[in-house]
Amino acid sequence: MLDVQLLRNQLDDVIHRLQQRHFKFDVDRFTTLEQERKQVQMRTQELQSQRNSLSKEIGQAKAQRQEAEHLMQQATAINEELAEASQKLAVIQKELEELLLGIPNLPHASVPVGESADYNVEVRRIGTPRVFDFTPKDHVDLGEGLALMDFNRASLLSGARFSVLKGSLARLHRALTQFMLDIHTTEHGYQEAYVPYLVSANTLRGTGQLPKFEADLFKVPREDAEPLYLIPTAEVPLTNFVQDTIVDEQALPIRLTAHTPCFRSEAGSYGRDVRGLIRQHQFDKVELVQIAHPEKSYDALEELTSHAETILQRLELPYRVMLLCTGDMGAGATKTYDLEVWLPGQNAYREISSCSNCEGYQARRMQARFRSQKNKPELVHTLNGSGVAVGRALVAILENHQNEDGSINIPKALQPYMGGMSVLTASK
Repeated sequence: MLDVQLLRNQLDDVIHRLQQRHFKFDVDRFTTLEQERKQVQMRTQELQSQRNSLSKEIGQAKAQRQEAEHLMQQATAINEELAEASQKLAVIQKELEELLLGIPNLPHASVPVGESADYNVEVRRIGTPRVFDFTPKDHVDLGEGLALMDFNRASLLSGARFSVLKGSLARLHRALTQFMLDIHTTEHGYQEAYVPYLVSANTLRGTGQLPKFEADLFKVPREDAEPLYLIPTAEVPLTNFVQDTIVDEQALPIRLTAHTPCFRSEAGSYGRDVRGLIRQHQFDKVELVQIAHPEKSYDALEELTSHAETILQRLELPYRVMLLCTGDMGAGATKTYDLEVWLPGQNAYREISSCSNCEGYQARRMQARFRSQKNKPELVHTLNGSGVAVGRALVAILENHQNEDGSINIPKALQPYMGGMSVLTASK
């Protein structure tokens, strides 16, 4: 959520930067609410001043044994008007908050301006796509050819956009999560966490999924309590570890990681990537979250991105790093790097990790702060990124490390997690 003082004091600049994100800010509504707020607050101050004066007059009248009934009636009327003003102000403040909750974050000055992914900028490219001496298959043909991937069974169980993995392919999926967690906890300094997969609306509001993106969530109604939601990413519970908290400055940065399933309804994405594992209602991800000092958050973004890159490098996968433009970033981000892995089956680079700095946008919603050396609570900066998406990493391994007979070479980094197995074949 943006600082309302920015809107009050730098409205033209905020409007300009939001236009770069192709977001139309409702200036008239904001201006009207602000005028009403000022009027109510000014009237409240006037009434409070009158009440204070009356209180003194009433006290003096009683001390001198003079009639004070008319003064007390005036005080009662003022109190009633103050109560009405308080209620009116609460309504205005709630409307202002709802307006603020719908506004995306402001892009960092280094972010390229553009309306779509066509304006993203390639920062670097690591590894060279393999040149095959046969026609490479996509991951669906490979997985089904090994009899270890079953979309028909998944469809019978749950419908479209679900998958079933079996045997050594399921083990490879598990091996990927263990490998990623080991790297991030032992080499990159993240603390592993096991988190709830169901969270409250307030938790989702803290990281920005609500109210704007409710259609993308799976909601779980409950008869005797508020509904819960299946998490779309472990970013949600991990970042909320600092909700309503003032952390010690010396504790920053806080680095957290978790492996969880992620659940997304994919509202509005009908027809996109319907084949295979790329866009599923349920998928696994190892998430990275950092809670950083505001002065160091952009260094933290570079660091977090490099941590995700390490996974792709160890898995011997060619990829590129893209700096997203203003029109392609997530709503909560000020700056985002996407890691795109090469997929021979699609002859294209596809996103496998998205690493973002949200500055104080989420922290303001969560009231997540640290106590500075001036002994003053200040908002932390929050960062998150995939380290990386497990299903897409599995896709990339199948397609990049495939053999002409349909078998898959297992990257050396994963072989210890596979009991020494070096090739994936059609076996139980």
